[in-house]
This record gives sequence, structure tokens and C-alpha cells, in this order.
Amino acid sequence: MSKNKVLLTDPLDDNNPITVQVLGICSALAITVQLKAAIVMSLSVVAVMGASNVIVSILRNLIPNRIRIIVQLTVIASLVVLVDQILKAYAYDVSKELSIFIGLIITNCIVMGRLEAFALGNGVWRSFLDGVGNAFGYGGILILVAFFRELLGSGNLLGIQVIPDFFYEQWGYENNGMMLLSPMALITVGLIIWVQRSRNRKLIEKA
Repeated sequence: MSKNKVLLTDPLDDNNPITVQVLGICSALAITVQLKAAIVMSLSVVAVMGASNVIVSILRNLIPNRIRIIVQLTVIASLVVLVDQILKAYAYDVSKELSIFIGLIITNCIVMGRLEAFALGNGVWRSFLDGVGNAFGYGGILILVAFFRELLGSGNLLGIQVIPDFFYEQWGYENNGMMLLSPMALITVGLIIWVQRSRNRKLIEKA
């Protein structure tokens, strides 16, 4: 039980895909302008990683080693197409907003990395936990970055105004338009990494 628990909790902090392994940075820069898009992207990655890890784990003894990458890509691509079609059917506006970035889950090194490093050598349940745990670790950073970028960049969260009008009228507050630019996503991720490492002795020792 403790080993299974680590599969879910370790990617949230000590071995986070973005802040520790430095993977999936492109999506953190591209789709974190709005919180809604980041949440949908995170849920999409959870679905794809959980399902792909399970499928590859089931097939691991049947996949010839020389074509394993092709099989993995086929599994991931099929699941991404399925997720994309579901989004187009039930959340078309968000699907249109995310555009090609849903499709780019296929090339996300986090997804392929977990298939190679874990699903090919472990059972179905542990592979599922590993996929979901890493997806939550990835999604948590996306959501955190999007939270600050949308709040400070436009004064909104999920399209709802959060910073009240009197902040603008009486205190002369202005939204920080720089937060809506891609470089600020990288700076925000950098600040998260700094905070994480400053409070986590394990990461300081690794560095």
C-alpha cells in the first residue's frame, strides 16, 4: 500500500514532471493564460496517461521490443483522438481554444516517458497509479501557473471577475498584461521551482 501511495504522491512534489524532471514545459507556456484551458488540458492528460499506461501494461509481454515505440505512439494517438472528439462534442469552445495543443499530448515526453520507464515493466494497477500520479503532478503545475497568470493578467478566474472594481477605481490598480505573455509562464514556473526547492531538503540534496 505504501509503495502504491508513493506512485500517486511522489510526482506531486519530490519527483514532479515539470518542476523536478523539467518535462512538458511547452504546454506550461502555451495554454496557461486561462485557468479553464489549463484544467481541461490537465484532465485530458490524466485520462490519456491513465488509460495508456493500463493498455501498454496489459500488452507489455506481447509487444516486440523493436516496435514498442510505434505501439506506444499508436495507443497514445488513439486515446488523444478520442479525448479530442469528446471535447469537440461536449466542450467545443474549449476544444477550439486549445486547438493543436490537445493533439500535442501525443508528443508530450511525460506520457511516453512513463510508458517506457514504468508501464512496460509493471502490472496494470501500479501502472495506472503511476500514470494518474504523474498526470496530476503535471496538471497541478499547469493549474497553479494559470491561476496566477489569469488572476494577475486580467483580474479574472474562469472568466469571472475576481479583483473588484474599486481596486481599479480607488487604488488605481491595473492588470499586469505581461502575465499574459509566454515568458511570464516560464518565470512563474521558475518561481514555483524556487519555492519548492527552498522547502524540500530532498531536492536541495539532489541539486
